Amino acid sequence: MTSLDLIIRAPRAVLPDGERAVSVGVAGGRIVSIGALDAPANAKETARLDLDTVLLPGLVDSHVHICEPGNTKWEGFLTATRAAAAGGITTLIDMPLDSVPTTVTLDALAAKRAAAEGQCHVDVGFWGGAIPSNLADLPKLHAEGVFGFKSFLCDTGTGDFPGITPQHMRKVMDVVAGLGSLFIVHAESAEAMASMPDLHTRRYVDYLASRPKGIENLAIAEVIEAARASGARAHILHLSSADALPMLASAIADGVKLSVETCPHYLTLSAEAIGDGETAAKVGPPVREAANREKLWAGVAEGTLSMIVSDHSPCTPAMKEPVSGDFGTAWGGISSLQLGLSLVWSEAHQRGLSLVEVVRWMAERPAALAGLSHKGRIAPGCDADFAVFSPDAEFVVDAASLHHRHPITPYAGRPLRGVVQETFLRGHRIDLFGRPRGALIAKDASAAQPQELRRSA
Repeated sequence: MTSLDLIIRAPRAVLPDGERAVSVGVAGGRIVSIGALDAPANAKETARLDLDTVLLPGLVDSHVHICEPGNTKWEGFLTATRAAAAGGITTLIDMPLDSVPTTVTLDALAAKRAAAEGQCHVDVGFWGGAIPSNLADLPKLHAEGVFGFKSFLCDTGTGDFPGITPQHMRKVMDVVAGLGSLFIVHAESAEAMASMPDLHTRRYVDYLASRPKGIENLAIAEVIEAARASGARAHILHLSSADALPMLASAIADGVKLSVETCPHYLTLSAEAIGDGETAAKVGPPVREAANREKLWAGVAEGTLSMIVSDHSPCTPAMKEPVSGDFGTAWGGISSLQLGLSLVWSEAHQRGLSLVEVVRWMAERPAALAGLSHKGRIAPGCDADFAVFSPDAEFVVDAASLHHRHPITPYAGRPLRGVVQETFLRGHRIDLFGRPRGALIAKDASAAQPQELRRSA
């Protein structure tokens, strides 16, 4: 009988083929066996779950802004990955902006990795950035292990990560297609946004009017046609406009290599419920009306929206303009790493959707997007990354209990369903205040399987 490091006996576990009772054997940080609940085993450690808990694969969040180095006072690797682990997330992929330097050159990528070393409670990889000046850097970044390339089609508000034109996007996509990589894009039209007046208001309805759905829809149409012409894989980030769903579904049916994500805030919040001056809820693209939210849920259920990721976008309390409540000048971003699973499950449960589907949206598909074939599933050969989840437990969000750097959240006081009891990374329980054991991971440009770059000390 094979000697195991760990066996988990779970009366309820979410596997790729559904929920069932299993025993999961772990050796060397990988899942080596899945058997009957009471299958005999020789293991150094046994974990027994009860009927009130469900064993989930560790979630994968492919859209996270960790602002270190340079803006560590906004968020850093230690606090972001602690919050992730507390929320059942075991793998993050960091976005290329909001740090200094931005991840658009090899030197900048090296600086990111150096800053992350020894600080990560979960595994962390990196996206590269595609800006107007770095087309020649994309193959170098690809060879060094970034998981793909992000661009904005609108003004980012920062000089070190400018947006690109639709014409330059086609050049980027041609390079991406040649590399066999992935292009991910913030799809709002710079041209359409330029026609909107400067905004200074406490009224959320005014902010929403300044970012209408058409700004997204126009840019998404441009992405679709560039992907169709180039043959590149493209991914639409943080969709908020449900009006875009029919053209996205049509493009996917046509064979365009396209995928689409949305985020917990678009599926849980509504414009009607955001009060004047409540800038904690400001994000771009904006949270829209309740009717739009329900159409997004329909898009998730039928598969056009294939995944749900956080777009964790932190900042200091002052950047949210809590005193003035000015939506024009407040930072646009919501921090939700720790709460994402509970937020999505609370809403999914009300709609009669299952944990099997939630795992597909929040673990399997984000892992597949990044080519992480050994993540996001409870299956032999996969990393032994797990979240132990109590789906019927309830709690009220207390901002002070959140582990990201600043206790700012639009969900304060919100009752939620589902509690993460503990999280495992490669077969080891994550101690949120112990020694970080996460690894820095990189995409092997010559193989389908991403490689562990280095393990945090």
